[in-house]
Amino acid sequence: MKYPRPLSARPTLLLASRCVRGTAVAAAMLCGASALYAAPPATEAAKKPLTTTEVLAASAPADWRPLDLQNTVYLELASGRVVIELMPQFAPNHVANLEALARGKYFDGLWIYRSQDNYVVEWGDPDGKKPVGTAHRTVAAEFERPLRGVSITKLPDPDSYAAEVGFVDGFPVAADPATGRAWLVHCYGMVGAGRDNDVDSGGGTEPYVVIGQAPRHLDRNVTLLGRVIAGMELLSVLPRGTGTLGRYEQPEQRVPIRSLRVAADVPAAQRTNLEVLRTDTPTFLAYVEARRNRHEAWFKVPAGRVDVCNVPIPSRPMQGGVAPK
Repeated sequence: MKYPRPLSARPTLLLASRCVRGTAVAAAMLCGASALYAAPPATEAAKKPLTTTEVLAASAPADWRPLDLQNTVYLELASGRVVIELMPQFAPNHVANLEALARGKYFDGLWIYRSQDNYVVEWGDPDGKKPVGTAHRTVAAEFERPLRGVSITKLPDPDSYAAEVGFVDGFPVAADPATGRAWLVHCYGMVGAGRDNDVDSGGGTEPYVVIGQAPRHLDRNVTLLGRVIAGMELLSVLPRGTGTLGRYEQPEQRVPIRSLRVAADVPAAQRTNLEVLRTDTPTFLAYVEARRNRHEAWFKVPAGRVDVCNVPIPSRPMQGGVAPK
């Protein structure tokens, strides 16, 4: 069985040119203070800080992007659909192989066979006997990639595992400028390719989803290739396995998989048309600030900082119901 094995920032200031392009809420929250993380001048009247709900409510259509149908897959269970966005920018070969497996209907009739509390759920062929067709059973590891060419919306907050953290197209990312490397981060809802001890023994035949507190010790030890956009509740509530590492001990305990399909191959009328908040806009920075210092009435002591895995990326049905081409 392949699985992830459990083991017992600098500030980014907003330039004036970016403020001009922002929405009204971003301008009010960010540009008026001259920089996102700078306090307003003493002579300037204090403005009521915005909540995350208010930031999103004031967002513009341009602050959102549709899912790429070619790099989105639907995991179909009896309980409903799990929508997964893939990330070829960081794991191109694993993404291509998972899509080949989906198009070859490899996962149809297989199972979720592992549900480990506060860790992961995993699916595939627990016996490893089903043919993979034109896909590959294993793919060389893609734990990290060159930092060059990666545009990260960085968080100024400190991180325990990396010199820099932030987001690329909605995905949590870490980087080390000293080595010039970047990698995806194991946050809640991230999808990885299970493997054995050999780093090149994964490939996407046994994907897993993080359902617990972020296991950041797995970063750069397993290839991450996507994240769940919708349907996490279908995975997080699954009965926990009582076998080793949460494996279901009896075949009848396994959760059947109806299919895994690339969204572009699904008839338009049957697609789940979603859009996600872009992470390269002033509105997103305002959203992060609202997460860093919560201003809802319930909160009494703002944290003053935020963890990369505590910035969930909002998604919503496409406005107007228009599906991407």
